[in-house]
Amino acid sequence: MASPSKATRPAPGAATSSANPQAITSRDNRWLKAFRMALRGGLPAEDGAVGVEGARLTEEALQSGCRIEAVLFSESGERYRERLAPLIGRPDIAFPVLHTTDRLFAGIADTEHPQGVAALVVPRTVSFDDLVRTPVGACSPLLVVLAGVQDPGNVGTILRTAAAFGATGAVTAASGVSGTASPFSPKALRASAGAALHLPVLAGMSLPILLAQLKVAGISTLASSVPSPAEEVTAPLLAPWQVDWCAPVALLVGNEGAGLPADVERNADARIGIPMSSGVESLNAAAAAAVLFYEAARQRNSVATSSVQSTGARPTENAAPNRPT
Repeated sequence: MASPSKATRPAPGAATSSANPQAITSRDNRWLKAFRMALRGGLPAEDGAVGVEGARLTEEALQSGCRIEAVLFSESGERYRERLAPLIGRPDIAFPVLHTTDRLFAGIADTEHPQGVAALVVPRTVSFDDLVRTPVGACSPLLVVLAGVQDPGNVGTILRTAAAFGATGAVTAASGVSGTASPFSPKALRASAGAALHLPVLAGMSLPILLAQLKVAGISTLASSVPSPAEEVTAPLLAPWQVDWCAPVALLVGNEGAGLPADVERNADARIGIPMSSGVESLNAAAAAAVLFYEAARQRNSVATSSVQSTGARPTENAAPNRPT
């Protein structure tokens, strides 16, 4: 099937972009097929567009700077048009605005109770060089590497947490155990609350190649681990507060059940664990990532504040705020 964006995308400023939406009355319409594949099927379109559903996620997509292929409203979804109007009506990013019935929208939606608004969005292209570059306002790159995290809900939650605590980028890679769920699947995007569209994400890298590139780039790798009695003596874990999170760091998060492959843990620059009460074996992968990134944010915000106080300068717009996280 030809890409809908290539076949029917209007020229900038065309009336169909907002004021006079295209009405879709057939389930075989090419746009509905694209939305159905992206939302219910969880597969990207030929041009890489993925589906987001719901007023909040559509709003996040429109604000992300990613290319929008189309926005679709159902009859009941029209109540969100005023809220999204400032983002839809911009002539510099014109795209088709489509309208369909509630019945047809329910046939393409991935949620049980659809709000009646969705968008096709092309995630930003990210290179490895983009990831290891220090963004303005950050003291260093802070990356999260998801290696074999299979549950899309965990993938999205980890990305949301990482973004909330100041991570500068993310990578998804297969481990020796399994692949990692796509960060742009509908469930992962919902769990990330749209963070995957804002945070630079490099998806589908080879883990051995990634680890080699990180070493060359001077990014230290921290393997999140669960201690066993035999390992505690020969290879103790660092506690979160023993890590210098202001240095260039990539946190490796492994499979929910099996964790990281043994060779990845051995070859990482350090292993990190979360001290817990006896009788508790481990935390959920997303919960563990939240604990670790909270400590990272605490250290990085403290350094940013100390730097401002020592120079007497005002914080820049992009500097991490010194506030409770």
